[in-house]
Amino acid sequence: MPFHFQADQYPTSAGCYLMRNKEGELLYIGKAKNIRNRLRSYFTRQHTERKLIQLVEQVASIDVMLVNNEAESLLLENNLIKQHKPPFNRALIREDSGYAYLQLTEEEFPRLAIYYRNRDDQIPASKSAAAKKFGPFKSSRYRDELANYITEQFGLRSCEIMPKKVCLLYHIHRCSGICEGLIDKKQYQLQSEEAALLLSKPSHEIIASLYEQIQKCSDALHFEKAQKLLLTAQSLEAAAKEKQIVERQTDTRQAVLYFGDDEVCILAISHGLITGIYIEQLPKGSHDHAELSDAFIVQYAAEHDPDEIIVNRIGNRQLLIDKIQQLRKQKVIKRQPVLTIPKRGVKYELLQLGERNYFHHNRPCRDNQPK
Repeated sequence: MPFHFQADQYPTSAGCYLMRNKEGELLYIGKAKNIRNRLRSYFTRQHTERKLIQLVEQVASIDVMLVNNEAESLLLENNLIKQHKPPFNRALIREDSGYAYLQLTEEEFPRLAIYYRNRDDQIPASKSAAAKKFGPFKSSRYRDELANYITEQFGLRSCEIMPKKVCLLYHIHRCSGICEGLIDKKQYQLQSEEAALLLSKPSHEIIASLYEQIQKCSDALHFEKAQKLLLTAQSLEAAAKEKQIVERQTDTRQAVLYFGDDEVCILAISHGLITGIYIEQLPKGSHDHAELSDAFIVQYAAEHDPDEIIVNRIGNRQLLIDKIQQLRKQKVIKRQPVLTIPKRGVKYELLQLGERNYFHHNRPCRDNQPK
């Protein structure tokens, strides 16, 4: 029986869609600024491309993962495709796909370089930097503007091979002249650490520091420099508008658990990126919602060993902590996860995202096909 597409069963917001066959196997993962309109294009148009015709013929159900904007949908799609490798996506996966980070190299005099998380030909990151990698950056424009600003502001070299004498960049005040010893090694290292410290901050703090510099330049009557910095700030602001919700890479694994009555929506987060959104049934055996939540948190900690669990409700916090500590003593898990119920900020936004996905999944009119 062919899939019967009903447009009103799908949201008009941004997100990813996962097409499955009648066996429940993933066929294709896509992203869209408006999921309903994108899906409508598959089922209301006459297609001539053989691959697309085959895909539409095999679709039996469609799952949806909601995010906050188009940038997040791009990042989530990127991770889901690499994780699941659906057959109809494989031709689209390029060798150099993936979103770029910035990193300080491990050279004697570090410089900023582009780093792709999923590639093998990486430049070693600096071990002495305040933060090794910064990003990821969906916008190459934002990344390049930021790299240029940081390199110039802190006098970092940009040459891959250091020359013996200063080049034009030194004479136009875009380099500190480390190649000719015009700045000592200790001072250069200090400047690179200050650069790393600024890069590790969220975009709004980086831009705020730029405006502070603009004001200082204006007060000192350095109007040309102030104007140049203003253009940089405006470019960064324009490119940062569609940044992902998790702004910088972390070494932690997080999970967002939004609990309803009988189900929980899970957002899996790794290296600062949302890698998946899932709905699972809560364990049976109790009518107490808090008890059900606590039991699932313990189960999730035992199976996934995250560094942090962000939740919308907890029953008995101390009893929950004791149970998780017991798992650690038994070496079931390696770490004691932090339990967080956020009220504001990025983590609260992640929790709200879990809520949106939960209520979309439990909407009154569900997809007409079994999932």
